[in-house]
Amino acid sequence: MVSDSVSYWQRTAPDFQLSTDMPHSADVAVIGGGLLGAATSYWLARAGVPVVLLERTALAAGATGRNGGFVRAGLAESYPDAIAHLGQETAQAVMEITYGNQILLRQVLQEEDIACDYREPGALKVALTEAQAEQQRREAEALRTAGFPAQWLERAQVQDMIQTPLGAEILGGRFLPEQGLVHSARLVHGLVAAAVRHGARVYQADVYDVGHDGQQVRLRTSQGDLSAPTVVVAVNAWTSKLLPDLTQVIMPVLEQMLAYEPLAPIFPVALSVKIQEGEYMQQTPAGNILIGGCGQVAPNAGMWVWESVPTAVVQEAIEQVLPRLFPSLRPQLRVTQRWAGILGCTTDRQPIVDNAPTLPGVLFVGGFTGHGMPFGMRLGQLLATAVTSGSLPPALRPFRLDRPSLKRWERP
Repeated sequence: MVSDSVSYWQRTAPDFQLSTDMPHSADVAVIGGGLLGAATSYWLARAGVPVVLLERTALAAGATGRNGGFVRAGLAESYPDAIAHLGQETAQAVMEITYGNQILLRQVLQEEDIACDYREPGALKVALTEAQAEQQRREAEALRTAGFPAQWLERAQVQDMIQTPLGAEILGGRFLPEQGLVHSARLVHGLVAAAVRHGARVYQADVYDVGHDGQQVRLRTSQGDLSAPTVVVAVNAWTSKLLPDLTQVIMPVLEQMLAYEPLAPIFPVALSVKIQEGEYMQQTPAGNILIGGCGQVAPNAGMWVWESVPTAVVQEAIEQVLPRLFPSLRPQLRVTQRWAGILGCTTDRQPIVDNAPTLPGVLFVGGFTGHGMPFGMRLGQLLATAVTSGSLPPALRPFRLDRPSLKRWERP
């Protein structure tokens, strides 16, 4: 077991002090200080709604602050697989949500002057086998047919993008232009600061029970009780802790990452590869390479794990990825940080946005399956619309609890 579990993003984000002087009533309360809680609060405050945001420990303390910093439009699985599981119409609609998310993110970052190292160098997934290469060619073709930009790059074209010699296994890769990378924690801090400027209030409070007193939603917290007509639960993997009806709908899964000390620029793109279940990496503007994945080597693949603690077996596997892809880097790679985070996963790999099954006035969002960044701004906006209008917008139809593709997990 490895002791360090503070992420690169969390260590390099500015301090954001949260008040503990929580009020005991609110018009709308949002639970969770990750991307979805921040985005929902931002859009509500921007619409003039007096919103209160409650975070248990610190902003971006959960999965948002522990991820790879990818804002890659698309789904958590390949587009052809999504069509097979969800149907053409739903897969296309979800893709369009994520492309709309990118547009919103660009706009908000500019309008609110949020500094979070956002850039759009594109996303490259390299192929190590002929089977992977053929799959990626088919996916690029399917995306282009649906109207989304994508291309297959031969090995020489990939080498042109990477400033170090490729390993012999790399055959080429699928490239998605204009896909984004971001400093995840700084994004959340910037969104919450913008929400506060628009009138939101933010507090540190551990919510441990969500109930209903017959008139309003009642939250029991470490700072006392708070009542509100409407509450949005945006805690992803921890959803079932507050809404037990969803215990077998959103499963916690341990994901792990590490960071290397700064190197000269090697790759600007959001880079991924399938060695285990899918490994991913970015090089920050400061030169640090952040890499994660290899969860399949963990006992039970990290499923139903609630503690964000790295494990030696997964960390050792992650350390083998870069030397395999780029052997000449091996002597330069020195690990500076190791961390883990808890994903909220659904059986169909799509997020859920809906009303809580048994609690009037409660909406929830979660189950991003390690792919929340491409949805956050747009789903936050749609949740804010649901709150202000009193009904879920039609655009949220693919994310409802009653969709045919969503099944229940079996507990071990």
